[in-house]
Amino acid sequence: MTVLLLLLTLAGATALFLYGMKLLSESLQKIMGDRIRTILTSMSSNRFKGVATGVFITALIQSSSATTVMVVSFVNAGILRLFEAITIIMGANVGTTITSWIIAVFGFEVNFSIYALPLIGISIPLLFAAKRKTKNWGEMLLGFALLFISLRFIKEAIPQFESEWSDPFFRLITSWGYFTYIIFIIFGAVVTVVIRSSSAIIAFTMVLVLNGWIDFHSACAMVMGENVGTTLAAISAARIANVTAKRAALAHLFFNLFGMIWILAIFPVYIKSFAWFYSSLGGANPLGYNESVPLALALFHTMFNLLNAIILIGFSKNIARFVTRKIPTAGQSDSQFKLRHIKIGLLSTPDASLFQAKRETIVFAEKVRKMFLNVERAFDVTSEREYAILSERIKETEEYADRLEKEIAIYLTKVGEGRLSESSSKSMRALFKMIDDIESVADSCINILNAIDRKNEKKIRFPEPVNNNVHLMFNMVRDALDMMVTMLTHNDVLPLSMAVETEKEINNFRDILKSEHLNNLEKGVYKYEAGIIYNDIISQCERIGDYAINVDESYKNTV
Repeated sequence: MTVLLLLLTLAGATALFLYGMKLLSESLQKIMGDRIRTILTSMSSNRFKGVATGVFITALIQSSSATTVMVVSFVNAGILRLFEAITIIMGANVGTTITSWIIAVFGFEVNFSIYALPLIGISIPLLFAAKRKTKNWGEMLLGFALLFISLRFIKEAIPQFESEWSDPFFRLITSWGYFTYIIFIIFGAVVTVVIRSSSAIIAFTMVLVLNGWIDFHSACAMVMGENVGTTLAAISAARIANVTAKRAALAHLFFNLFGMIWILAIFPVYIKSFAWFYSSLGGANPLGYNESVPLALALFHTMFNLLNAIILIGFSKNIARFVTRKIPTAGQSDSQFKLRHIKIGLLSTPDASLFQAKRETIVFAEKVRKMFLNVERAFDVTSEREYAILSERIKETEEYADRLEKEIAIYLTKVGEGRLSESSSKSMRALFKMIDDIESVADSCINILNAIDRKNEKKIRFPEPVNNNVHLMFNMVRDALDMMVTMLTHNDVLPLSMAVETEKEINNFRDILKSEHLNNLEKGVYKYEAGIIYNDIISQCERIGDYAINVDESYKNTV
């Protein structure tokens, strides 16, 4: 086999391995669904629960990157505190080592590839099932099968690369003492950054040792480097997120760098002690028997992260303070456009990405509620200067709302390009409807402001009973918007029936005012021009009530 063909074979096997891991991880996340979010937010109340949660979630979804990116997004959304996020990330580092054990046992100790084709035979019919949940199970089985088929190809391809230069080259590198360890740490980190899969690097490392290309010391150094390289996922996710999310990502990097540094400082002694410990458990010494390396590397990976978590768990609050000092809060104008949640990009599953979109939609709702409060103030303001300030603020918010609706819609469109479950599709349609209705609230606020502008320009003064009616309608609409935001932020607090009742009250009051309006015109209580402005304000308020109840009803379809 030519070198070019060997390279392409290895590249194809690696791509198949990565695709298998992607299918396995994403399907497990889909099967878990919203339970991942529930576990992350409810089981992290103290440092030990946080670590246990990180281990549990990562072991379930087979991706520490997915766990850390989700944690960063929840910190960004304000659902998790920085201290809680740090403990979960510590646990995720331990949980990801489960993948090493799966690869070591099923890929090296047991010839699992012979069962891969039967698994594919079972999974393919499931992929054509009508139920999305059944398809998810099919994807999980297919991912598992592809993982071990590709691992077999990798194991068969790498030995064929041996040539006149490979043995001397690796012998030369592995003869440089401590510098050798540093080279392999850097190599492991860089390749993990490029491939974006620590599991693939661990599989490669096991194959390289089995074929005698590198020794056990170098393999352990590569695993340490992979641990540092995998932090890129969280750092990339937090790069354009809020300050707290950046701090969580920095804590992840600090955690892994600390572990690498203290192990490197005592590396030869630690490896000898580990080899003795592994032998005492009944395994062959990995320093002398390459066949025992896969399981030994899996145990080294677990112990490396577990010891690091044990050492640092008591300093989690100190780490939080450290990263807070390193990334201080930067001042930013409230009116300046900024996405708070979806800026960290699509997460590994549509469900997690839709959750981010929900959080951004809540920010949108809070923004237009404040906009309406400013409209209320503008109605009563007598100072021209104060009115000008309020008017400018309201118009800025309307521009903000237009842009925010567009950005959320673009994000949802990207989410829709992936494969959505039935519940995810329903949630996405509901979110599209919600952002449209919330933006319509902003439009109605501008329409009310325009009516107030006309009233002020023409120096129209409403009679006291009419002013009281406007204030009563404002109060009802404010209640409706308050209820909308409360329902979005605390779903279990308010039943939908309360919002429906409020909307009915607004409609009934509107009907009463319409009838009174006609009588007032006949009696000459106010001029026709004043009546038109009054009627416009009442009508726009009633529309806001309609939009608010639409948002409430749509939101109930996303939970």
